[in-house]
Amino acid sequence: MDQKERQIVVNLIATIVTIGLYVLYVYQKHVAVNIEILNDFRFWGKSFLWLIPVSIVALIIVQIIYAIINKIITKEDIPTIDDERDRIIELKSIRVSHWIFTTGFVAAMVALAFGAKPSAMFIILLASGLCSAIISELVKLYYYRKGV
Repeated sequence: MDQKERQIVVNLIATIVTIGLYVLYVYQKHVAVNIEILNDFRFWGKSFLWLIPVSIVALIIVQIIYAIINKIITKEDIPTIDDERDRIIELKSIRVSHWIFTTGFVAAMVALAFGAKPSAMFIILLASGLCSAIISELVKLYYYRKGV
């Protein structure tokens, strides 16, 4: 497994763990106490707005820790230059990620149009965002293994 593949696996695990822990925290702190809060738009707005910086900070911390551990173990720096292959793989994974999230967004709007509760829309949006992030990393891993 080369450097890029290890970085992708670390990002994948960090994304899953970060969002999983955040959802668990929000559930235990708010939803378990008052199930009716799921119909409150302020709750969903605050939850989504806090998820963004929490996930960004967590991924930055994980990348720093990964870089330090990688430097200690391999005595090499992480390459900072991306070639054309890296850029093509990134663009392909972004395209797949956007399609998945767009499909989830449309599914959330369809759920609302057919009378689902607002909480269903937000859960679908959260799930499609998580799926798009995971599948984006898996697509990168696939293209690094298979080739472009």
